[in-house]
Parts: sequence; structure tokens; C-alpha cells
Amino acid sequence: MGNAKLISLLNQKGGVGKTTSSVSISSALSMKGYKVLLVDLDAQCNATTSLGVLEPDTTVYSILKGQSKLDLHPVTENLFLLPASNDLAAFDLEMSAEPGKEYLLKELLEPIDKHFDYIIIDCSPTLGLLTLNALTASNYFICPVLPHHLSIAGMSKLMEVTDKVQRRLNPKLTLGGIILSQFNSRKILHQDTANVIKAHFGDKLFNSVIRENISLAEAPSSGKSIFEYAPQANGAVDYMQLTKEILKKL
Repeated sequence: MGNAKLISLLNQKGGVGKTTSSVSISSALSMKGYKVLLVDLDAQCNATTSLGVLEPDTTVYSILKGQSKLDLHPVTENLFLLPASNDLAAFDLEMSAEPGKEYLLKELLEPIDKHFDYIIIDCSPTLGLLTLNALTASNYFICPVLPHHLSIAGMSKLMEVTDKVQRRLNPKLTLGGIILSQFNSRKILHQDTANVIKAHFGDKLFNSVIRENISLAEAPSSGKSIFEYAPQANGAVDYMQLTKEILKKL
């Protein structure tokens, strides 16, 4: 591989802040002067629309299927997007007989990864072929979780899958960290959950938590990152802090 660090953000539970984290971390890294590619691998296309891209000509689906040439969508000077499309929903079915189907994304990114410092992949919430492709291509995976006990239960299933990928497809894959999102330090349940995750995963739990913040929920519909939409909001402060921690750790 070239120079880029490839990081997948995944969790098979929806609503945990996966796309918000993907978009915010990508934006924060690009603001710090790093060249970043954000790959939207989710058929819901939320990362794509969050960055104001509504009807892209080429998408990760059409490129993976060999229907179009690789074409990156520039968002800002340092941030590029490989947009998603709803067609990704059929990807597992259509590619089930394809030889080496877990390596398609890795092959797609290898020729361009030397042009980037970071490639961030926003995974689909299902643990299907697209997510396997993301994990096979990645150096690290990061899991955003909500501070509830149910979130911790979901983590064990996720770790089973990532362990198998590491053994069979990508020995370089490592847990980069766990992000607590929608956190409220005044809620005892939130504190308890943080302690349980810390006890289990140690320093893999990022110190920077993402506080409950209405601006983070509003930003996507404006087609802007949190840093453009509400640069003073807690969400912007927290994601910048988290990004600095990621730069130190990974």
C-alpha cells in the first residue's frame, strides 16, 4: 500500500453517529491540512448528502461494478468524496459469484492511496460484503457507540466479524478505537457504560467523547460539515478534539 492510512467507521446498529463521525473526522483532518478521501459505502448515501452532493455522475457502486472510471468528487481543497448510491443495496446479491469479491475496494483504492494521507470509509450498518470490503482494505476500524448497555452487547458480534477478517483476509486490521457519542456526563447510565467499555477495551476507548448536540443533528440537512455549519458548537469542539487524539494514536 502507499501512504494513506485507511480507517473504516462501522457499527451494525444504526443511529450511533457513524456517518456524523465519518464526515466530521474527514472534515477535521482536511482542515488540519491533510489530504483526505471519504468513501461512502452506505446505500443510504448519508455521508454523500451531508456534504451537499446530491446527484453525482459516478459513484462507488458504478466504479466497483466496472461501469465507470474512478472519479473523485472534490468537496474542499483537501477533502474528496467517493459518493454512494442507492444501488449499493443490491451489491451483495450481484457480486456473490465474483471471485475475490472481498478485495474489490482494496484494488480500487490501491492506485490512488499514495495521493492521500487518510482514506475514511463510512460503512454500511449491515455486516455484509460491502463492510467486508471496507475491512479488507483498512488498516484500522473505529466504532462509534451510544452510552447504553445494548451498545456494548452489539460490540461482541462486531469483534467476532473483525477477528475473522483479520485472520482470513487482512492481518493488518486493528481496532483503532471506540467513540462514545451522544454522551451526557450528568447521566449515571452514560458514566456507567463508559466505565464498562473502559474496563473491557482499556485505552481503545477514546478520551474525547462526543456530547449530545443539536447542531450535529442539523448540519447534514444543510449539506455542510459541523465546522462550517456551527463552528462554535460542542459538536465541532468535540470532533476536533477527537481528531487530534486520532492523529496521536493511529
